Amino acid sequence: MTIANALTLLRLCLIPLIVVMIHERRFDLAFYTFTIAGITDALDGYLARVMNQRTEIGAYLDALADKSLIAASFIALYGIQAVPYWLVVLVIFRDLMIVGAVAIAWLLNNPIPIEPLRISKWNTAAQIVAVSFTLGAGAFGLDWPDVALGLQGLVAGLTLISVAAYFARWFRHMAE
Repeated sequence: MTIANALTLLRLCLIPLIVVMIHERRFDLAFYTFTIAGITDALDGYLARVMNQRTEIGAYLDALADKSLIAASFIALYGIQAVPYWLVVLVIFRDLMIVGAVAIAWLLNNPIPIEPLRISKWNTAAQIVAVSFTLGAGAFGLDWPDVALGLQGLVAGLTLISVAAYFARWFRHMAE
């Protein structure tokens, strides 16, 4: 097992802990644990590149870990009314649409390479910042609703732009 894949598996293992901590309103522990998970996200990709440890399973695990961490965190935060329902639906629906498009391409014998777009990386970063801010606000008693709304708007905008970019790429690929 590569170091990069081990970090990705660690991120997957942290997800249930984060969800429980959010449910229990232990925002301090959830914030620190989520921060560690976010660091592993940056580190696994970096190490895979510099140590030449890129693997196909690693690419799939990384995507699974990213989507699971974000989806579980947003759902848990919605469960305590810390983020709006529409944002949770938007974030999750985007990922389901992308997975569905990849599956359709595969079923039509025209598989599309799994390569994250730059806008997707920005979108993931914005989602991580939004969750971190929400947890940090709870942990440190910050009442900054304008910042929270701004981050939610940023996540929504980047989510819509990224799904549009993926579908433009998908349509080009399917037309080939």
